[in-house]
Amino acid sequence: MGDLRIDGQDVENHGDLIASDRVEGTAVYNREGEKLGRISNFMVDKRSGHVRYAVLSFGGFLGIGNDHYPLPWSMLHYDTERGGYVIEMDKETLDKAPRYTADMRPLYDETYGRNVYQYYGLIYPW
Repeated sequence: MGDLRIDGQDVENHGDLIASDRVEGTAVYNREGEKLGRISNFMVDKRSGHVRYAVLSFGGFLGIGNDHYPLPWSMLHYDTERGGYVIEMDKETLDKAPRYTADMRPLYDETYGRNVYQYYGLIYPW
């Protein structure tokens, strides 16, 4: 196939684009190479089409009991050698980050968005 690898598998390369089903399940690492979790899904603005958040999940067993951490999309940087995304964050900082469980999904309204972006030291752009 192409020259792009996701979680150790070659996938077809379409330039800078990737299908959503290829993003979901992709590993997320910190700069030190520690695996922090996987992208469970991402949140897309209905009107603009911009991806606002990648939702990182980790914890639990076989997907049960996972915590979900919304990360502003701009925080993720794709690393072709790792076949995953890298964020500038250690596990301790992530452990204190805004999160939710699958049965307690937030509204993702402006107040929630501002809180998430503020935690990561970013300006909420919407």
